[in-house]
Parts: sequence; structure tokens; C-alpha cells
Amino acid sequence: MEPILETKGLSCVYSKGTPFEHKALIDVDFKVYPGEYIGIIGHTGSGKSTLIQHLNGLLKPTGGKVLLHGQDIWVNAKETRKARFKVGLVFQYPEYQLFEETVYKDISFGPKNMKLPPDEIDRRVHQSAYFAGLTDDQLQKSPFELSGGQKRRVAIAGVIAMEPEVLILDEPTAGLDPIGRESIMQNIRNYHDAKNATIIIVSHSMEDMARVADRIVVVNDGRLPLEGSPSEVFRHGEALRSMGLSTPQLTQVFELLKARGLDVDDNIYTMEEAKAALLALSERRNG
Repeated sequence: MEPILETKGLSCVYSKGTPFEHKALIDVDFKVYPGEYIGIIGHTGSGKSTLIQHLNGLLKPTGGKVLLHGQDIWVNAKETRKARFKVGLVFQYPEYQLFEETVYKDISFGPKNMKLPPDEIDRRVHQSAYFAGLTDDQLQKSPFELSGGQKRRVAIAGVIAMEPEVLILDEPTAGLDPIGRESIMQNIRNYHDAKNATIIIVSHSMEDMARVADRIVVVNDGRLPLEGSPSEVFRHGEALRSMGLSTPQLTQVFELLKARGLDVDDNIYTMEEAKAALLALSERRNG
């Protein structure tokens, strides 16, 4: 299978040639395949936000290439513009970017810029609102009448409405309570499953990444030292801790249980796996 999105030798240097020069990305090779659900993790300043801002042409590489369907997105202005529609990026705290007088107008802003006909814009607004967990009656409200979590949904819907081939979300649950976090993560999962969409999520939540990601990519000091399935990545607990990261809390609990002599697998990452492991332990003790 050919990657939908790829970086080859991607490098980014901020303030090049000055005393403040900083290498944010160093020779990064990264591939994204159709239908994948990718989690990107890394400590603050690791380069993960810089990486995703290159994927839709928001930042231009200092070196290397970003390819969309094998085509360099910087080969000309047309390809760069196309990448910005095909690769949708939802920033952290995107609700601060809302500006229209109604939710409907805010969601329709992107499709209008794509010069789509009114009936297609209307279809996209209603469909994306549904996937983002918004109701039809909320579409005619001012976005500023909504709660913080609902505003976040409006911003996500606005990007989904452009029907990007790749949807990138930077910390989509930041600042939300546990119920709001779980609800938005489920909305994104529903969108992924219904559309076979390609999703990339940047998150500090190891629990969320363990539960939803097919593949996790670790960014550290501008490089990608680790990637693989959640079980493959979270096996490297010591390496992750050396990068200022952690394993999911459940993994830490089962590591402690095993260290205290209990016959349990310490490669546990989700609540479902934890329940199964404890049930198996109970059956062994009672069997």
C-alpha cells in the first residue's frame, strides 16, 4: 500500500544563522497510510507540533520534502493550496479561532473557500456537525453562546466539513473534563470508522493513545526514536521515561503488581485488558 502522506529527510531550523538557532526537526522520515489512526506523543518542545504543521503546508521545510500522494506539496502554489484542503489541521484550543455569527456559518467557512455549490456546503455542514456531536438546533446559535466543549466541536466540524483525506488534531481534548474528553474521542473514532478516515492525533494522554491509536509515533528532540503499535511502544517504559514521557497508568499498576510477585502480564494498556488480566488471575487462583 502506498502512503497517502510522507516526509523524506524533513528538517526544520528556527532562527537559522542567529544565536537563537534551534533544530526542531532533524532528517525525519514519516509515513501515513490510508485509514490509519496514528497517535503522536512527545514532551513539550519535542517537535511534534512542528511536525504536524509541515504536513499540510503551514510550515515550509528547511530541508527534505513533504509528499501528498507522492507529490511534493511545495513544488508549486497549486500543490500547496491543495495540501491545505486535503490535510485538515485542528489546532490546540481551536475554539479561540471561531469568529462567525452562527455555528452554521463557522462550519461552512472552509467549504465556501473551496468554491462548492450551496447544496453541497449545506450537506457538509450537517454531516460534519453530526460527526462532531452537534445538534441541528445548535447550528443557528452564536458559537459564543456555547460551552467550551461545544465550541471545540464547532471548530472540529469546520475542518471535517472540508472532507480532508487526513485529519490532524493537536490535543483535541486539552482542558476538557473527563466526560467531555471521552465524548470527543468517541466522536473522532465514530468519524474514523464511518468514513475510513485517516486520523493523526497529538496527545499527552497515554491512556487515550493506548485505547484509540493503531500506531504510536514518539517524537523526541526533533527525531522519531520509537514507533509501532501501542503494545510495542509502551513496552519501552524506561526509554519513554528518559524522554520525559510515561506509560499508561494501568501499565504502571500492573508493573507494580508483577514486581510484588503476582502472576500477571505487565503489558497492559487499556481497561479492557486490565479486566481480562484480573479475571484470568482470579480463575487461576480459584481453579
